[in-house]
Parts: sequence; structure tokens; C-alpha cells
Amino acid sequence: MKRTRKLVLATAIAMSATLALSACGSDEGGGEEGEGKIGVILPDTKSSVRWESADRPALTKAFKDAGVEYDIQNAEGDADKMQTIADGMIADGVTVLAIVNLDSDSGAAIEEKAAKQGVKTIDYDRLTLGGSADVYISYDNSNVGKLQGEGLQKCLGEKDANLIYLNGAPTDNNAKLFSEGAHSVLDKIKSYKNVAEQSVPDWDNDKAVTIFEQLYTKVDGKVDGVYAANDGLAGGVISILKKNGQNGEVPVTGQDATIEGLQNILTGDQCMTIQKSAIGQAGALADAAIAMVKGDKPETTGTVEDTTGGRDVPSVLLDPVAIDKSNVQAVIDAGDLKAEDICTGAYEKLCADAGIS
Repeated sequence: MKRTRKLVLATAIAMSATLALSACGSDEGGGEEGEGKIGVILPDTKSSVRWESADRPALTKAFKDAGVEYDIQNAEGDADKMQTIADGMIADGVTVLAIVNLDSDSGAAIEEKAAKQGVKTIDYDRLTLGGSADVYISYDNSNVGKLQGEGLQKCLGEKDANLIYLNGAPTDNNAKLFSEGAHSVLDKIKSYKNVAEQSVPDWDNDKAVTIFEQLYTKVDGKVDGVYAANDGLAGGVISILKKNGQNGEVPVTGQDATIEGLQNILTGDQCMTIQKSAIGQAGALADAAIAMVKGDKPETTGTVEDTTGGRDVPSVLLDPVAIDKSNVQAVIDAGDLKAEDICTGAYEKLCADAGIS
């Protein structure tokens, strides 16, 4: 990845302070100050709860605060549906379209069609390889993987350890970067052995359960640590470890700092997760999209290389934060979740013990 960066997260986070749960479907709004219209297509509701519980409300607030007209919809994991939504948004007059692609080929087709209609495009969270997006808004995904690798190493120590890698969707460039980042850390530790590795199609959490159980069986349960690419996949891993009486004994990584992931950290079933503040990312997208609606160039922090398209894509890369039991409070302080979201029922005492408020 070719890039330069500067600190933008604090500014982006300042754009919004409260998240609320939101239902799937279309979310439309408008304002008197904006010119043009912004469309955002989220990928699904299955790979991670973040898209609807975090990104949608954060984006909605950012656009409302800016007084711009917007339309947010979810493709529900269907590439054809995403194309249909994009066609509808373009017909309805969006002048800037942001997508979280389901795969690079379908994402590139959407961006090419939009460009022919004079619509500017943004890659949100995932880079569309071979695409034509005007700007890419995301976190430093190679660093996400490195932080995951460092987190697993911290939980394991330098002892001899058999590792299983459960990667994200093979069609998602981010998943590739996460895995590469983790391997760049863990492969250097000679006492660690990679005993099994597999990607999970579509980031499907149900498939993750089946895949991990097969890998677990393949190595006769002889696993000491698991690299799971996000909290959803980690939940599947933990379910199999529980079934075999090993939960809490085998460190498991994650990503997205979801409620479930943080609760698993508090119980000791999950080693760590990665906070990629939806408020920060949504704020960065809103800044870029609003500038583009007004005909201005968005402020970027560097470029990311599109190896398929052979170009450097202007980008805004935010800094991820590693979260373990010692700093769960950081997620609350950033405004991404409230203490009462996490500290329910049996987790109330665990939160108190961890100093979460």
C-alpha cells in the first residue's frame, strides 16, 4: 500500500456524538443548505452488525447536520440488488454515490456506469480494485491486521503455539490486507505454527462456524490461538471452542468493536478487537461527499495503490485502535457505543470490574 497520512480522526469524530440503532432499508432526508444529493449503499446486514447499528445512524446524523439531501440503502449481500439500487439513485438525481462493494467486479461496474452519467463516486471502507472511484474513505487496513497480530501475540506470549487463521471474504480486498498485516507480525515468531487457514465467503458468520469446526477437527483440536478477521467470525469460533470446553483458554482476535465482541472480551472468550470508529469514518465520508456535491475536491491524506487498475486512488485513511479488556472504555469515550449497550444482565458486574461507565 502506498500512502501518506495525517491525523483526521479527531476532526471526524467531532462531527457526531451519538449512535442509535436503525432498521434496514432506505433512509432519505434533505436540507436547505446542500446542493445535489448523496447516495450511500451499504453492503449487507449479515457480515457485521456495524453497517446498520453504527454506520447508518452516524452517516444520517452527519448528513443532517450538514443540511444535505441524502439516500442510504442496504444491498443485503446481493450484488444485483446493489446495481439496481445504484441505478435507482442515479435516476433519482444523486450527484455523489458512495458504495461498500460486495466484490470489486460488481463495484467497478457500478462506478463505471455512474461516471457515464456524470456522478462522482466514493469507495467507502473497501477499495474497489479496477474501479474508478474519485476518493477512497477507510481505515489503514494493513495496520488493522498488524494490530490484530500484535494483539494475538500479546495474549499468547512467546510460547509454542498452533494458530488457525479464519480470514474474511476472498472477494474483499480489505480481508486480504487484514490477513497480510497479521501474518507480517505472527510469521516472524518462530514458536508459532500456522496449522490451518481458510477464508469465509461473504463474511458469512454461519459459514464461519462450519468452516472453523472443520479446521478444528482437522487439527484434532490442537489449537492455541485463532486469528479471526472480525467479531462476527470470532463469535463463530468461540461457539465451537465452547462446545469443546476451550473457550477462554484459546485467544481469539476480532474487529469492529461490536457489542458482542466487547462482551466476549469482558468474559475472556475473546482476546481483543479493533475499533474503527463509525463516527470517525462516517464523518470523513460526509466531509468528502459534501465537498464533491459542491464541486470541490475533497481533502485527502494520501493515496492507496489500486494494483488491478494501475492507479493511485486519493484516500482518507483513519487510524484504527486495538481494544482489549484494559481499554474497552475507549469505545464508549469515542461515542460509538454507550455503557448500557454493553453492560446488560450478566455483563453489568464485568463492566464494573473493568471500570466501564
